Amino acid sequence: MSEKEARFTVRSLIATAIGTAIATVVVLEVSGRIDHSNNKDNVPVGEFQAIHVTPGDDFRMSPKSSELHAVCEQGYLAIAADVDPDFRGIVVDYKNRGVRCHRASTQEPSEDTAGDE
Repeated sequence: MSEKEARFTVRSLIATAIGTAIATVVVLEVSGRIDHSNNKDNVPVGEFQAIHVTPGDDFRMSPKSSELHAVCEQGYLAIAADVDPDFRGIVVDYKNRGVRCHRASTQEPSEDTAGDE
């Protein structure tokens, strides 16, 4: 057999592979084998990062605002979507500890601020 008598071209093999992948996903979806969970209790709302801002230093930030807002939920910072404020998630650090939205005063009042008796 000579090279000119190749049965399949590279394009046809690539198209067949892509078509097979798409057909597989469609068949699994139609047959109900792909599970789409409606339970949003443990689903991450988004990923966030903190930007350290020091006085006098400029930082770059997008001029567009996100579609999220922050609220204080039982003493912890929560992020909620603007379109569905009931869908909110508590902000946690890398060790899954909640980020407080206010700090309780743990210091004793100083003598200067204590009332004179």
